[in-house]
Amino acid sequence: MKNFWAGAALALTLTGSAVAQDKVVNVGVLTDMSGPYADVGGAGSVVAAQMAIDDSGLLAQGWTINLVSADHQNKVDIGSNIARQWIDEGKADVILDSLNSGVALAVSQIVREKNKVFLVSGAGSSDLTGKACSPNTIHWTYDTFSQANGTGKALLKAGGDSWFFITADYAFGKALERDTTAVVLAHGGKVLGDAMAPLNSADFSSQLLQAQASKAKVIGLANAGADTANAIKQASEFGVTQGGQKLAALLMFISDVHALGLQAAQGLDFTTAYYWDLNDRTRDFGNRFARLAKNGAKPTMVQAGVYSSLIHYLKAVEALGRTPDGAAIVRKMEAMPTEDEALGKGYIRPGGRKIHPLYLLQVKTPAESKYPWDYAKVALTLPGDEAFRPLAQSQCPLVKK
Repeated sequence: MKNFWAGAALALTLTGSAVAQDKVVNVGVLTDMSGPYADVGGAGSVVAAQMAIDDSGLLAQGWTINLVSADHQNKVDIGSNIARQWIDEGKADVILDSLNSGVALAVSQIVREKNKVFLVSGAGSSDLTGKACSPNTIHWTYDTFSQANGTGKALLKAGGDSWFFITADYAFGKALERDTTAVVLAHGGKVLGDAMAPLNSADFSSQLLQAQASKAKVIGLANAGADTANAIKQASEFGVTQGGQKLAALLMFISDVHALGLQAAQGLDFTTAYYWDLNDRTRDFGNRFARLAKNGAKPTMVQAGVYSSLIHYLKAVEALGRTPDGAAIVRKMEAMPTEDEALGKGYIRPGGRKIHPLYLLQVKTPAESKYPWDYAKVALTLPGDEAFRPLAQSQCPLVKK
């Protein structure tokens, strides 16, 4: 784990001034660098965070912003230990990304205890703004409810009224299946069964055979990253879609489409908060990111969310001044409307849910794609107030009913 805090410590030693200390911010990106979500966040999330720091304008105003990153390896104990170390020894002010719901739920509690700030872009469980909400955590980019509400509802409207789930066997997958099941049942559909699969699985044959045997019209993939890509590849080998069943990638990223190729991914629907080719602003951000990223990759919505969340955090810090009171910074962030070139305009709702539009995309055919990373077309735009769980349905104890 690389340590970037030395620069801040040296600056304070040399100046010995309160002014210098008041203009130091320490940022930690806690992500998956080596597992199934590495392309979704990973090193790209660090690139996005550095872009936010550079774009904030604070460096030119004399601020020192230190950036550290680490791989939680999708293990709750490792992620928790890193977060505690960053806060206790490194003096981390804000932790970003997470990319694993089990890790995020644990880190959210640690950050609350230490009164710092946690901006979640990668983890999906809607419990982060539900029963496990915190005055120190903002769930930024998407959640399991929004994905279910986007992709799930669209497939139901298209006639997919019977479902079977292949689900990642941990907090995220279970939350995604739960939230999609609620959407299916609310719209008159039915769930015929599910099959759990371990995280980072290479073999989905057993689960796909059960899904085929169920005769469900839709096979819901309640997983993400490399797991989703592997399941889609094997579903093609099993002739799932040729047999008349529809695959629903309930959480899919542009990195997955890139890994699969258009021949395998064409026709798939997925819901996202960011697509690089939406408009001039998203293209500018996407192209700038690609020049810095590995192999010229365009940003995923998780990486775009890391940028967006840190930009807004730094605006709040600039307006409020540096303070050790993380909850106060979150309140300031909630009081300010959000706007950036990645996710556009939005706002932060009580309970820590960031609200912005989502987009239902359909993957293009190879013939439709005209240039590199031209992978999808917009089928539907979901306004933020419709995309996320209604505030009246919130289970967050911090939300006044």
